[in-house]
Amino acid sequence: MHYPFLDLKLANAPLEKELKQAAIDVIASGRYLHGEQATLLEQEIASLCGTRHCVAVSNGLDALRLILRAYKVLGQLHDGDAVLVPGNTFVATVLAVSDNGLHPVVCEPSAETMNLDTAEAMRLIDQYNVKAVMPVHLYGTPCWDERLHSLARDRGVLIIEDNAQAIGAQAAVPGLNDTRATGGLGHAAGISFYPTKNLGALGDAGAVTTSDDALAATVRTLANYGTDRRYHNIYAGLNCRIDEIQAAMLRVKRRHLEAENERRHHLALAYREAITNPRVITPTIFEGTRQVWHQYVVRVAERDRFRQFLADRGVGTDIHYATPPHRQPCYRTLADRPLPITEQLADEVVSLPIAQPISMADVALISEIINEFA
Repeated sequence: MHYPFLDLKLANAPLEKELKQAAIDVIASGRYLHGEQATLLEQEIASLCGTRHCVAVSNGLDALRLILRAYKVLGQLHDGDAVLVPGNTFVATVLAVSDNGLHPVVCEPSAETMNLDTAEAMRLIDQYNVKAVMPVHLYGTPCWDERLHSLARDRGVLIIEDNAQAIGAQAAVPGLNDTRATGGLGHAAGISFYPTKNLGALGDAGAVTTSDDALAATVRTLANYGTDRRYHNIYAGLNCRIDEIQAAMLRVKRRHLEAENERRHHLALAYREAITNPRVITPTIFEGTRQVWHQYVVRVAERDRFRQFLADRGVGTDIHYATPPHRQPCYRTLADRPLPITEQLADEVVSLPIAQPISMADVALISEIINEFA
């Protein structure tokens, strides 16, 4: 038997007819940028995230870059301001900060949630005079609690969600006795529609969500060369627009997102029940939140041997992420203090198959193989 970690051709196969028809419709329309598909996608994503605005853009990194740049244009951030980021994230989170002339301050994650340790974040905010925090909803688990809510509500610290991996997830909101979708928890959020995501394009695409009217307008202008009208540039902007084909692909896949997230939830529950090997630490499933399981990530001390053991038995795995940003050559001076939890997670995390076409029967068999690892 072979259990691929991810096969995008197989994952997209059930939607092939719908995707082809959507592409044909765009080609026939003669409108390939700034068209109806992008407008409708923005409305659908804003509704999903519970925000007033969505600006569809070129990719997830550009979404974060544009948010930070827009806050600088609006005078809410300035060159050299400190922005708090988690240590165990994809490098794009940090790239968006440094690209805007801002100073990344790395915060340790919680070993249990693998998300930003908000207690440590509160200490660093005062120590470094942090102006913005970028919580990453890593692997599809919301990063939100009373501390972050208080920062956004009471202390004037900007909360910019990296929602690249958690579209459709929900977190409890203190004081509301209710949940709210990621992408609408903080002041703004960047979304990635990279092909591997739960809602993935057939190429690169992303989005910014916010309920801040001025921020949305500034992001939209910056993303289109800084123009407020044709051939009139009020900012030295960028070209970060989404194209109509990708918007159309995403609108097709948006219709199936709830079912995909629900399928992954049941697979995560099945993994939790079936994996009994004490050498393998399974991720926590949290009450009162909705996790969407972009990745199902376990921790194993002997990771290389574990991965080889699975590979020899036909089980594909991956690592998200083996090299944290502060270990990257371009960020050698990023961490000014030890980051033991970040380092430990980077050495232990293993992503198991959970994307289509992995089934409940596959999870049972994969778990049996995992339980044999000694």
